[in-house]
Amino acid sequence: MVILYEHPLSPYAQKVKIAAREKNVDLDLRTPEGIGAGGAQGEFVEANPRAEVPALIDGDVRVFDSTIILEYLEDKFPSPAMLPATPAARAKVRMIEDVCDTHYEAINWGLGEIAWFRRASGDKAAEIQKRASGQTAKLQSWLTKQLGPNDWFNDRAFGWGDLSVAPYVNASVGFGNGPDEGSPLGKWLARANERPSVARTALETRDSIAGMEQIANILDQGLFKREYRDHRLEWMMKTGGPEIVLEGLKKNNIRFSHEFE
Repeated sequence: MVILYEHPLSPYAQKVKIAAREKNVDLDLRTPEGIGAGGAQGEFVEANPRAEVPALIDGDVRVFDSTIILEYLEDKFPSPAMLPATPAARAKVRMIEDVCDTHYEAINWGLGEIAWFRRASGDKAAEIQKRASGQTAKLQSWLTKQLGPNDWFNDRAFGWGDLSVAPYVNASVGFGNGPDEGSPLGKWLARANERPSVARTALETRDSIAGMEQIANILDQGLFKREYRDHRLEWMMKTGGPEIVLEGLKKNNIRFSHEFE
C-alpha cells in the first residue's frame, strides 16, 4: 500500500488524495508527528527533507512536492489518465495548478490565520478579510475564463485541472467567498463535489476544521507554529498584515522553510 503523509487541511495533500482515489490507489494516510511545532522527524522527514506535506512512500520510492507526486502517480498508474492528451491542454492545466498552488493557496491560508488562529480581530481582521474577498473574486473570474464553455478544466473529462482547483474553491466556500451557485464556476464545483474522490476528501477537510477550536490558544503559547514561506509571507505583507508577521516572530509561533539536515 502507498503511504501518504498528509494533513486534511492541506490543499496540496487534498489534490494528491483526489488523484489517487480517481485511480483507485489505496492510500495509508498518516499525519506527521511534530509538524505543527516545527519538530517533524523520522520517516516523514526522510521522505521529504522540507518537512512539508504531502510526502509519498511507495516501497523504496520516496517522493515529495504535490506536483511531482501527481506526476509519479500518473506515470505509475496511467489509467484513468488525469492529464489531458495534447501538449497544449497539458500545459494549460499545469498553469492552472500553479496559479492555484501559489496565488490562491496564499489567500485561503491567510484567511485561516484570521479565522482559525485569530492572528487579527476587529477592524484589522475585517480589512484583511475584505481584501482577500476581492482577490478571490478576481482569481475565480480568471478560473471561469479557463473553464470556458466546458464542463471540466480538462475539457471533456474530470482530471488534473479539476483536482487542482477543487480544494481551493471548496475552501473559499468555507470562508464565505464561494462562487455563485448558478455561475459557470459554481456549477462546475457542484459537479466536482459529486465525484466520490472529491466528496470524500472534502469531508475529511471539514472534519478537521471542526477540531480547530482550541488551536488558537496553543498557537498563542508558542506551542504551534505556522509556516510563513514564499507566497504566504508575501500575501500577508501586502494584504495589511506586517504587524501580524512581527508579532508572530516575537511570540515564536511562525516558522519558515525547514532546513535540510
